Amino acid sequence: MKTLASRYSQFLTAACLAVVLLGAMPIAGLDMRAMAAEDTAEPMASVVVDVETGKVLSQNRATERRFPASTTKLMTAYLALQAMHQERAALDTPVIMTRRAAAEPPSKMGYQPGSVMRLDNALRMMLVKSANDVAYAIGQTIGDGSMENFVAMMNDTAKGLGMMDTRFINPNGLPGDGQYSSAKDLAILGVAIRREFPAFSDFFNTEAISNGKRVMNNGNKLLGRFDGADGMKTGYICASGFNLVSSATRGASTLVAVVIGANGTIERERNAAEILEAGFKADLAKIDTTIDELPTASGEPLDVSGYICSSKGRSARANERVEEKDREETYGSPYLREMNRSPVVLQVGLGGAAGNAIAEPGISLISAYGIPLPTPRPSRAEDVALSLPESVNALVPPVVTADVGVFDQVVGGDENEPPPLDAAPAEAADMTVSIDPGPVGGKTSRFGIYRDDPATGLARQPAALR
Repeated sequence: MKTLASRYSQFLTAACLAVVLLGAMPIAGLDMRAMAAEDTAEPMASVVVDVETGKVLSQNRATERRFPASTTKLMTAYLALQAMHQERAALDTPVIMTRRAAAEPPSKMGYQPGSVMRLDNALRMMLVKSANDVAYAIGQTIGDGSMENFVAMMNDTAKGLGMMDTRFINPNGLPGDGQYSSAKDLAILGVAIRREFPAFSDFFNTEAISNGKRVMNNGNKLLGRFDGADGMKTGYICASGFNLVSSATRGASTLVAVVIGANGTIERERNAAEILEAGFKADLAKIDTTIDELPTASGEPLDVSGYICSSKGRSARANERVEEKDREETYGSPYLREMNRSPVVLQVGLGGAAGNAIAEPGISLISAYGIPLPTPRPSRAEDVALSLPESVNALVPPVVTADVGVFDQVVGGDENEPPPLDAAPAEAADMTVSIDPGPVGGKTSRFGIYRDDPATGLARQPAALR
């Protein structure tokens, strides 16, 4: 009997231990995943797509959900270009830097609330400097003053394009719960931009911009270094790694390549160049799979910060930068060459928007909104309709001649590592700007700026604008 009781006691002990272990398995599983993310040096996902046919020339982990970081700004650009194409906006549509937009953390232009710029200048600042504040201001402009409206537009458009593994929560890609995409979906977006807005391709291959005080290089190092490179956008946060949506054209063939999760710009550009080069050599006739035929994913996006922002990951990047100085090949790739010239620099800045003089910060601000009262433009008989150009090449800002001294203080877009993910941006009251394009009919859009009437709660136009 004692033996039986002893065995029963042992059985209960073992059963309890099993329950404890089973209960701990989800936690252990998460720990193992985090450990794997920390130990692996190859968290990259990639895909290459032919723009004309949509055929997938190569792919690796392309359907995994990842963090898009600043490649999110491609959707913001898409919606701005779509608004111009539909004549809801124009190149000189005013983009207003609200206090809410100005509160966005770097990378940013740092304009004061109330600053006004043209939409085309704002797009270049967002795509070259990767300015988060400008991206937010563009979103408010295209979203009729409401960021909620604009984010809804982003997600509706993503679904319409077939980006089923994508969800946006802001216009600039700053980290937050619920924002994710995939290499496949970002390729779909890149292909859509190249197909639908060829006249505006210049926005995506601008090598550098200047605000008159400093020159800011494009973070996409394929430009000027890879044969045929002509776009598109970089991105980086710890959770995503170093991302790049790139495009290149040779002859009649244009490809879009996506690299997500690289450990540094050197590794990112090297891999992008390699898969693009292989893509140009691929036999399209032997490829059947198109980008929309790749499967969709599920679950949480892969967070690679355990490696990318670990001491091991940072050391690997530092070592590669040291090794780069002694390499004969640029970025260790036979497909990249040294850029033995200064980048082509385009001038950007404030002012020049329709119906607005140059707005100096702090002058004639609506106190509740941080927005300058625009200078009314009188009706003129010579006003003519603004038609979309066949190409923006004839409308680009003036080129700035930059000597070597200027480039000693070049500022990059996404290449400076951001603050820790738990660093919260400064709180700022949300700005409600109601933007009324009015009847467009091909003409430069006019914007009415409204504020809520405290008596009725309805939008009321300031007296100065009535």
